[in-house]
Amino acid sequence: MTDISWLTARPIAHRGFHDLNNKRWENTLSAFSAAIERGYAIECDVHLSADGVPIVIHDDDLRRLTGTEGFVWQRTAAEMAQLRIGGTGDHPPTLKEMLDLVDGRVPLVVEIKGVPGHDAGLVKAVGRLLKRYDGQVAIMSFDHWLIREFSTEAPGIPGGLTAYGTGNHEIEAHFAMLAHGIAFTSYAAGDLPNRFVSFVRGKLAMPVITWTIRDQPAIDLTFKYADQMTFEGFEPDPVRIA
Repeated sequence: MTDISWLTARPIAHRGFHDLNNKRWENTLSAFSAAIERGYAIECDVHLSADGVPIVIHDDDLRRLTGTEGFVWQRTAAEMAQLRIGGTGDHPPTLKEMLDLVDGRVPLVVEIKGVPGHDAGLVKAVGRLLKRYDGQVAIMSFDHWLIREFSTEAPGIPGGLTAYGTGNHEIEAHFAMLAHGIAFTSYAAGDLPNRFVSFVRGKLAMPVITWTIRDQPAIDLTFKYADQMTFEGFEPDPVRIA
């Protein structure tokens, strides 16, 4: 079994160490550089461009982050590079640009964002880049159809389930993902505790990280029921685990 103890060894900066999109915006090279400087692990999001390139950006709709109309899947990587995030000098980076910047200095958790009908080849493209990356990295997704591709399209890369909910139908759907070789889960802190997280931690010794932590009560909840936090909006001690 692959050792992924690094996943919970330090706090994880949600979309990099941004300043809540004031001057340093989420999922930018500036936010990733700030996380590296402080020694945080980094979480980021990727979508697929029109020409099959993984782009680091959270929304598929470009309006909130770039002020332009349309979707990531309608633009080529070159066209995405011409856009600017929040009126800053930062563009939506490709995953390769991000990997080149981080260069193994801190751990990475890459959330793969599915768009039904527009994400064919995304897991494969991410897997191809990460296979050549010399650093601690994992992938995860909310999207079960993408998780089912992890073992074949991104073999050897630790894969996780991003999840939320406490209802029986949600919990049972999460349990079904255990058949697809997931190595960890990232769970909404507000939905803790629940029987899925209790099972994977207690019976499978599977690490659990939480999202998105913004205050002390959520920190306390994380370290009562999970192993590490994905945070934003404050600056925790990078070596603080509990």
